[in-house]
Amino acid sequence: MKMKFLKIAVIAIVATMMSCSSSDNGGGSNDDGGTITDDDGGVVVSPDIVTPENVRSYMVDPNATEETVALFYNLKKLQKEKFLVGQQDAFNAFYNDAGGDSDIKKATGYDPALLGSDFMFITDDQNTEEPSNWFYQQEILITDDVEEAYNKGMVNVLAWHFREPYEGEHFYTSEMTDFQKFNAFPSILPGGENHDYYKEKLDKVAEVLSNIKGANNELVPVIFRPFHEFDGNWFWWGSAYCTPEQYKEAWQFTVEYLRDTKNVHNVIYAYSPDKSYTTATAYLQRYPGDDYIDVLSMDNYGDFDGSSASGVSTANDKLKMVSDLAIGKVKVAALSETGYRVTADNSPISGFFNTNIYNAMTNNNVELAFVMFWSNGGGGYYVPPAGQSNTQDFVDFTQREETVLQNDIPDMYTISK
Repeated sequence: MKMKFLKIAVIAIVATMMSCSSSDNGGGSNDDGGTITDDDGGVVVSPDIVTPENVRSYMVDPNATEETVALFYNLKKLQKEKFLVGQQDAFNAFYNDAGGDSDIKKATGYDPALLGSDFMFITDDQNTEEPSNWFYQQEILITDDVEEAYNKGMVNVLAWHFREPYEGEHFYTSEMTDFQKFNAFPSILPGGENHDYYKEKLDKVAEVLSNIKGANNELVPVIFRPFHEFDGNWFWWGSAYCTPEQYKEAWQFTVEYLRDTKNVHNVIYAYSPDKSYTTATAYLQRYPGDDYIDVLSMDNYGDFDGSSASGVSTANDKLKMVSDLAIGKVKVAALSETGYRVTADNSPISGFFNTNIYNAMTNNNVELAFVMFWSNGGGGYYVPPAGQSNTQDFVDFTQREETVLQNDIPDMYTISK
């Protein structure tokens, strides 16, 4: 379990004290929530300060839909003891392109608790919104998947591999000209030559978000994580191609445009760098502010890219940093992308799931709400379907007390009072 037995009595005392003294704070409070630290200053326990009555005051969007508020609230509660297990494109990307049930369901008997999708094809310049158009067909496929996941009680996360605004063809800098790499990001800022183009893309994002509906015609809440892995330089929004202030400005504009101009109120906003940051100061260097972020997370493949205990320990240290920040800032925390791709030339790592990922996510009282494994496809997989040499390792991981698949996910869209 994530909390030490000897701390339970302390939690009860602090929770009681806080119930007598806490007050509602404005959106994105910096209050540390009365957290308790160990001798090294690390957070050991995180008493509940988010209540059904004050939860909106801790969110980017205090006018969010009831289901979106409930999702934030329940993710905060869940991460104290458990975490959702998910996969990118789980309903439409399969090892050896096998089709059928999700590969996670093939392995475990159950779908993931978390579905990852992407706005990439939806916002592509070639999406004509005509039924015969391939990109529009992908839009329908993706939005149908989002609605299906929601109706199954799952949680949806949408990334955005946004193509550069000059030719609209690439998001990897390795495929871009120097001019495109160094000018793309500044050009989408207010006053930039491609700012109107960026607003058109946000209009499309807003249109989609405003039309994904559940079985009762309610808007489907999503976790949105644009401009991810920004500490690397493989994307045009990476640290080599924009200043911290430019990154913050773009993020703040994005939130305000969707929330305030387009009246989109079913979004939880996630900040997700890659693994390079080892300190809170570095991690927050491009942080747009508590009023603009709901989820603090990290993508991390590299620290798991071998079988060494030191890599797992390093990953755990970074997740501990993220977890502690999230507790102090009253945010959700997550391992937003991870995995190890197994192919014919790349053998499975022994104990990758049930030892390495599990230990990184749970040691040292780390509190995370979810983990997202990347998508399977072609001759490779990040999550093994049935019949692979490491399938049992994954199954054992999903049978841990802390892990949650779709079959035992609690109601994430209602607040139990």
